[in-house]
Amino acid sequence: IPAYVEKLAGQVRADEKITVLADSEIVGFEGFQGNFKTQVRVNGQDPQEIQHGVIIVATGAGEYTPKEFLYGEDERVLTQTQLSDLLAAKGAADLDSVVMIQCVGSRNDERPNCSRICCQAAVKNALDIKKKSPATQVFILYRDMRMYGLMEDYYTEARRQGVLFVRYQKDNPPAVKAAADGILVTVRDHVLQKDIEIRSDILALSAGVQPKGSEEVGRKMKLNTNSEGYFLEAHVKLRPVDMGSDGVFLCGTAHGPKLISEAIVQASAAASRAVTFLSKDQIKLSAIKAQVDPDHCVKCLTCVRSCPFEVPRFSVAEGEIKIDAALCQGCGVCACVCPRQTIKLNNYEDDQITCAIETLLAGGM
Repeated sequence: IPAYVEKLAGQVRADEKITVLADSEIVGFEGFQGNFKTQVRVNGQDPQEIQHGVIIVATGAGEYTPKEFLYGEDERVLTQTQLSDLLAAKGAADLDSVVMIQCVGSRNDERPNCSRICCQAAVKNALDIKKKSPATQVFILYRDMRMYGLMEDYYTEARRQGVLFVRYQKDNPPAVKAAADGILVTVRDHVLQKDIEIRSDILALSAGVQPKGSEEVGRKMKLNTNSEGYFLEAHVKLRPVDMGSDGVFLCGTAHGPKLISEAIVQASAAASRAVTFLSKDQIKLSAIKAQVDPDHCVKCLTCVRSCPFEVPRFSVAEGEIKIDAALCQGCGVCACVCPRQTIKLNNYEDDQITCAIETLLAGGM
């Protein structure tokens, strides 16, 4: 994967039509589909404005930093990512025993969902250890092995290679203590119904996935996130890569934990949706938009406070409430809460609704 990512990054940097802004932050954002304006500060310099038609949110995710199992206190306790780097650099010839603990930082009260990549990362590293040093003992302490799709074949191969899988319960996790000759891990075997102690040279923690940068980006660009901090799609079935705002698309682990194969498929889908949008010469807006009657508006700002999309705004220069038709989602909240009824929703005016009701009643319904 690192080689693939590095190759892809090199292709992006070499493409003359792509501008890469590293070490950057978003300091301002406004606009709508086809006419976004983003203020970006690069390397701490003065912000520069970028005008663009669409947005693809791909902020990714990060690895949870464990606070348990002596991580950060003993150098022999690593994450699966660190173990993978160690195996690539030094191999496994000097390892007699390796213990891996699953579901660290996921499937708990704070992050109830599965991080999806932990089990496959553990099995991948276990197979790598067995390939480089067949005599090394590998123990995987798990709650549930979740090898998605055809990844089950790798689990079967790990069992065939002699990797030992020991199940533990959520309310009785493994106990870890440091010793001079290694890390001592105590776990209750669900088959023997007894506590067993395993000495390991390396303790690898399968740390979960957590959102990275979504809170700041979501706040500045007014994008919705779920309770765990991942960005939300417009509809899980009908619009899986679209976000709530038109012209904004989503992909990768910014959306939630997923395998790299799934991230690639979703990224391709988001890119296709963006190209479909950009290929249009004109954008057709919905006819259902809110409009303000400035002659009767008392500027109470109720609509400004109530709109879930923050579309109504008070123009100081004109002294009026303005609703941008390109930004309006036609939800009708502002029209409902306006105390003077000076906001109307096109095609849903009171006379139209009343006429429809009277027609239905006249028919005996």
